[in-house]
Formats: sequence, C-alpha cells, structure tokens
Amino acid sequence: MQILQPPSWPRPRGYSNGIAAKGRLIFVAGQVGWNAKEKFETSDFVGQAKQALKNIVAVLAEGGAKPEHIVRMTWYVIDKKEYLAAWHDLGLAYREVIGKHFPVMTAVQVVALVEDDAKMEIEATAVVPE
Repeated sequence: MQILQPPSWPRPRGYSNGIAAKGRLIFVAGQVGWNAKEKFETSDFVGQAKQALKNIVAVLAEGGAKPEHIVRMTWYVIDKKEYLAAWHDLGLAYREVIGKHFPVMTAVQVVALVEDDAKMEIEATAVVPE
C-alpha cells in the first residue's frame, strides 16, 4: 500500500489524500452504531461511531482482513455540526478501534439514514495484499 501525497500539499489530519494498493478487495456495507443483535446501546455520536468501526473490523475479519488493510471509508452523518463538535473524541475512538492507519476518507451530511436511531453510517473498502 502506498500513500499518495502531493509534496506541495499540506498533510491531512486523520485521513490520506490517496492510496495505491494491489490485492484482494473487500467491500464492507454501511455499518451503523448498533451491536451484533441490531440494538443501539447509545444515542451518543462518538459511542455509535466507535461501535460502527468495531462492526467494520468484525466484517473485515470474516474476509481475513485487518484495519490496516482499509483503503477507503465513507462516513454518512445526519448532523455535520455534531460530527465536527465530536472531532477530538471521535479521533480517540477511531485510533482505539482502527489504530494509527488513516485511509482515504469522505464525510457527507445526509438528510436521514434508514435506521432512525443511527447518527452515522460508515462504509469501507479494504485491499488485502496478495
């Protein structure tokens, strides 16, 4: 995996501008912050994000992948202000679950999610080296 960072650009915080990778692709559907029994244990944004990340890691494990194989994440949030206000604690939760691996990321505010109690939904793509 190669991080793609144009030399004249400032280094991004918490994500990468680009990644080149070869290997077996694993696509993880959007994960919300509920547990394995599809129950939300918290309405807290960071708590739900942490659980959604744990769910991503669980799906990756089924495909023989680890968090460091993630090359792309898309975050769908229903409240941009809540997302930005949680930035610090969100970073702590992210590093606790994913580690210090920062793939390409996009965050998008949406009007709603299919699960009414969800504060965000995160999808991921991973590349497992051959």
